[in-house]
Formats: sequence, structure tokens, C-alpha cells
Amino acid sequence: MPRKDGSGKFALAPLIMETVHGRLTIFVNGRARQVSAASTLGELAVDFGLDARCLLVELNCQTLLREEWPGRTLQHGDRVEFIRVVAGG
Repeated sequence: MPRKDGSGKFALAPLIMETVHGRLTIFVNGRARQVSAASTLGELAVDFGLDARCLLVELNCQTLLREEWPGRTLQHGDRVEFIRVVAGG
């Protein structure tokens, strides 16, 4: 529930995330998702059925090379953006 902070503006209570039954919370394209605590970025892309050849991935506002995806283990609160790349004229 929003509450007023000392400046009179509304502030949101901090989001508390914890591992529950081996799962953690991340955000994919702005939506909260539960994933296995050992999930990698590469596994997440496969789970979403995305074609890696036409995909740009940002993790916490940092663009990653495709070669980095398999080794990048997801952490609590990570923000992942999947962006489909389309070429044409």
C-alpha cells in the first residue's frame, strides 16, 4: 500500500523477495515471474520459446551478448527485457 514519505510524496513499500521452495522472483518485460533458483538467462529464453537469432536481451539495463546467456544465473529481483530484433526496409 502506498504511504506518504517525509516529503509528503507517496512512496511504495519495498518489495520483499525470498526463495520459496527453490524459486525466486524476477521481472520479465515488466511482469513478475517465478523461476527456479538455479535458472540461467539462456534457459529462460528457451522456456519462453524465443529464437535467439532474432533476440536482444537486457539484464538489469545491461545488454548481454548471446554467448553470455547460458552462464548468467538469475538472481532475486533481476529485470530481464526480451527485445525481438526485426530487420526490413
